[in-house]
Amino acid sequence: MRSVLLLSLVSSSLAIQLPFKVPFFQNRFSAEDDDSVHETPRIAIIGAGAAGSSAAFWISKAQERFGVNVEVDVYERSSYIGGRSTTVFPHDDPSFSPVELGASIYVQSNKNMVRAAEAFNLSTKPFDDEEGTFGVWDGEQVIVQSGGGWWDTLKLVWRYGYTSPRRVNSIVSDTVKQFVTLYSPHTPKWDNITGLASSFGWLDLVQTTGADYLVSQGVSRKYTYEIVEASTRVNYAQDIDKIHGLEGVVSMAADKATSIQGGNWKVFEKFLDSSKANVFLNTTVFSISQTSSSSRPWLVTSEKGSTRYKGVIMAAPFHQTGIKLPSALASQIPEQPYVHLHVTLLATTAPHMSTEYLNLPANSKPPSMLLTTWEGARQGSKAPEFNSISYHGKINESEWVVKIFSMEAVSDEWLNKIFDGQITWVYRKEWDSYPVLPPTTEFPPVKLDTGFYYVNAFEPFISTMETETIASRNVVDLLLAEQFRSSICGARISASEHEVHKSDDDSFVFGWDC
Repeated sequence: MRSVLLLSLVSSSLAIQLPFKVPFFQNRFSAEDDDSVHETPRIAIIGAGAAGSSAAFWISKAQERFGVNVEVDVYERSSYIGGRSTTVFPHDDPSFSPVELGASIYVQSNKNMVRAAEAFNLSTKPFDDEEGTFGVWDGEQVIVQSGGGWWDTLKLVWRYGYTSPRRVNSIVSDTVKQFVTLYSPHTPKWDNITGLASSFGWLDLVQTTGADYLVSQGVSRKYTYEIVEASTRVNYAQDIDKIHGLEGVVSMAADKATSIQGGNWKVFEKFLDSSKANVFLNTTVFSISQTSSSSRPWLVTSEKGSTRYKGVIMAAPFHQTGIKLPSALASQIPEQPYVHLHVTLLATTAPHMSTEYLNLPANSKPPSMLLTTWEGARQGSKAPEFNSISYHGKINESEWVVKIFSMEAVSDEWLNKIFDGQITWVYRKEWDSYPVLPPTTEFPPVKLDTGFYYVNAFEPFISTMETETIASRNVVDLLLAEQFRSSICGARISASEHEVHKSDDDSFVFGWDC
């Protein structure tokens, strides 16, 4: 029982996906202004985050296996690889271990991330809250607190019972089982995400709020609005009665959470490095237009000039790029609002948050990970001033590093109140961290035109580092089939006895394996 409760309560916290400067990629290649010199077909990828870097990697697999003759150019307007995945150094001192600004973890069901860490010999570390305690704050009091002991577990059972944690665990398990079929030899290709949701039996999940879906499945309101909401607020900065059910369930999937030593962005750097793609950092793309050429119909105009391409993969949120597209394409992509999140990293000599602020006894020890629920505010009480506060271990003998997610900027005065004036360093970052994810059954098209594909059509469905790599694999397969009569793995694997055995092999990951 304790393991079920702790799995459900701790969840996949801090799983937003947020850049790191990689100097050796800068100006590694120079773009050709005169495209007429190129005889090899070219594909342009817009964006060097999880989606764009993995798209280049998947194309390289087709090149290695089947000799697909294509050259790949990756355009990235920022100076770093990783998109919404980045690290910073405490005190801006590289002698300290870097800290993730956002995309803190991936989980064992994220097989592309797991396989990449193994293939690229990247060191990993388990997500392990050093102090081992967590709590849920409603704006006025800590309504849940647990260090994993039997007494805390008993209090959780008293508050929530046995049924709701077990039911949520069962729903998460069933959803993950369906999700991992995306790595099997018979993983589907899709150009319509609604159709994919239907084939997975997930229409109810995406067209219903997380709150309504879970309550309809027998989960209590208290558990839904306190524990599951704490997870959606830390992972997607959205309340359980606003976010669709699928992302609510995804927020609770935390099987062996892990991160890459030095930063998860290293996976995406390795994707690009191993792909041999031409990577243009600090390069803004201004427009993509159609030409009369049948072999190279797409003209990409950037700070490097103009180049014609056989295919284009848009691997960044379109409305954030500022790229001008033909109206026939742009009109197909609905405006997608994003959550504007404030991330505050700090170093403190305070071993825990202020007991006075949390209305706890002076001799008590506050939780080292404090998540939040909006349920108190729904009932007319004070709203929480943050989404989460988490201690992330010591950076030296006397200092801890802390991460705060909030919807508004937090002042120095407020920080000093939370940490009893014992703050030694602060770093602030704002960005549009994740899509707003209300219930829906309408998603952007994956294919906008012949040779033009949109990876981020998947993001309003499930938004994680991992799903960006899955969506890019699907797009690459569609583009290669259409333009080169090829794919990442050639003809789809037949259902022979041998291949069925491979399908049942947990180590098989489609794309990496064929």
